[in-house]
Amino acid sequence: MVTLTFLLSLPVLATSEEERLVWRFGLEEIDGSVQDIYAKEFKRRIEEKSAGQVTVDIYSYGTLGESEDLTALTSLGTLQMTHASVGIIGSLVPEMQVFNIPYIFSQDDKLNQSVLTNNSTLYEVVGNALIDQDLRLMTFYLEGDMVWSTDTEIVKPDDFKDFRMRVMNSPLVIESFRVYGADTIPLPYSQVYGALQANIVNGQSNPVFSIEEMKFYEVTEYMIWPGKQKFTTSVIANQAWYLSLSAEHKMLLRDTFEEMSDFIFEKQQALNKAQLAKIKEFKPSMTFITLTRAQQNAFKKYAAPIRARYVELAGQPGERLLKALDEALGNKN
Repeated sequence: MVTLTFLLSLPVLATSEEERLVWRFGLEEIDGSVQDIYAKEFKRRIEEKSAGQVTVDIYSYGTLGESEDLTALTSLGTLQMTHASVGIIGSLVPEMQVFNIPYIFSQDDKLNQSVLTNNSTLYEVVGNALIDQDLRLMTFYLEGDMVWSTDTEIVKPDDFKDFRMRVMNSPLVIESFRVYGADTIPLPYSQVYGALQANIVNGQSNPVFSIEEMKFYEVTEYMIWPGKQKFTTSVIANQAWYLSLSAEHKMLLRDTFEEMSDFIFEKQQALNKAQLAKIKEFKPSMTFITLTRAQQNAFKKYAAPIRARYVELAGQPGERLLKALDEALGNKN
């Protein structure tokens, strides 16, 4: 975690108009990742459209601590904006865990991205929950299919018996693997490689680009596409900072986030494809498995109680959001 001394050494939220024009943007991922690509293009567009009036400073993963630290720093106003993946921030804002429900997404990623960008109930429910934490929801987007990289073949729930799965520290993520029978071990992102290498865990789940850039494929033997989940992230801002912006700068943000939706959708698809090719080149012995529809249905059946657990955690607003997303994504539950 970030130390108090370190926090105090960072610049505080600016009060003069001139200082406010430096916007600090935190990332949960390293250079070259989807979030890094997003932030650099966001920076380019903001600085170009503002004719240099606004500067966006990017803080890559590890610079300011773990994901939870970035959310805390944004709530305090030390950062103006940060990425917050739903798996991590879901512990703070239960409503956001809706995207951790197994098999909630459609097989059509264009539809998924459209819902993440435009669904009014999503932005109302999650937006209101974030305001209670002094945060503001700016956007959601996909980073790719969640893929299991493991040291053994996993094609049915019984295969998770006596299997130690690294998970994000998120209640629904933990519970979704426990219903399959796995032993779950929450670990920070930075500790996953070492835990796999030392056999502390037998597997982990992340998008392809992450498995390549963090070299998880070096210490696992299988990559498995369960069709279970999409890695979903958000961009959140400090609420007081956002409200202090001029109408012009609020519009600049809204327009840029809207433009970024199509841009990052194409970029994440291309990056995941390119990184998969690298893995195949660097480790020809790796085994790649895509679960059949029947195999997916077996996992989906085991995971059915997760929906009720989500409603338990998120209450009436969460129930309303789940119903709206089921309708928008064409789910039949």
